[in-house]
Amino acid sequence: MILLQSHSRILIETLSNRVQNLDKAVELDYNWVEFGDIRYHVQVSAKNPNVLLLSVSLPVPPPETVFVGGLPYGAIEAIKSAYGSVVQILDPPRDGFNLTLKINLAKLPTDEERKQALLMKIASVREVVLGAPLSVVLKHLLSRTVAPGLDGLLALVHRPNESFFLFPQAERVTVVYPMRFSDSVDTTYAASFLQEFVETRRTAGLTSAPVCSWSPDPPPELKEASAEPLSANAGFVSFVIYPRHVEGGKLDRTVWNLSTFYAYVSYHVKCTEAFMHTRMRRRVEGMIQALDQAKPETEEKTKSPNNRSFKRLSIKEGRTNSKS
Repeated sequence: MILLQSHSRILIETLSNRVQNLDKAVELDYNWVEFGDIRYHVQVSAKNPNVLLLSVSLPVPPPETVFVGGLPYGAIEAIKSAYGSVVQILDPPRDGFNLTLKINLAKLPTDEERKQALLMKIASVREVVLGAPLSVVLKHLLSRTVAPGLDGLLALVHRPNESFFLFPQAERVTVVYPMRFSDSVDTTYAASFLQEFVETRRTAGLTSAPVCSWSPDPPPELKEASAEPLSANAGFVSFVIYPRHVEGGKLDRTVWNLSTFYAYVSYHVKCTEAFMHTRMRRRVEGMIQALDQAKPETEEKTKSPNNRSFKRLSIKEGRTNSKS
């Protein structure tokens, strides 16, 4: 099963090429969209080739999500903690974007390994920004506390119409995903996939993984949620995160896996649908081949004017028959 990468491939290629050619005074002006919802803009001026401006446009959040100043809760602190003095947040951001970062490439570490790690972290700005509220909650879980102001039901968003919920407690955090699909076939595949996903979690080799459950009805944690998120036609998936799941350097990976779980399920649902279509096409082709092989082989016959078939004889055969 595939796990999505946290960094933008186009952004990491752009950053790496710019770092390798800092001595060249070139101008860059790139725009692109990833996943149909995140828009990036990279700009470099020839007058100052060491400075790169990165603007990011985030998906429009549903009304139940927590956004402060156009950014998720804790995003500013997460950016400062992840990038340090290399990155400066411009206020206000560029028009049409939620965030603009001024990246001073001359301040990158001289050590090649640390430099590449920081570039990869910059290319993972989507994870840093959108995963900030979840990161804050899970960091407090390490200390067995609840973040101030985040002690109730908290709604987060990673893509449009794909919000999920956190229910923080001192000893654990419950993460609930209302699974919603527009296509009826996708809904059926998703419900079957999620039930199998839960059953796989119970195998002996996955005892240390977070507790996972699926239900067609909303769990008790969503009793305070509005009616719109509860209209999930593929059921509700719940994970229970304990401190052991975020300690020892596991925090960033846990944040990303939880943030992209909806996309993870959607990807495998589409793969299942494509696999089923391939199997059906192969089966139809096999049936057509069997029918072609079952057709009787007809001998080529010459018909008489009275529609009677006869066999042509050679001249020698005709003389032999007349003598007899």
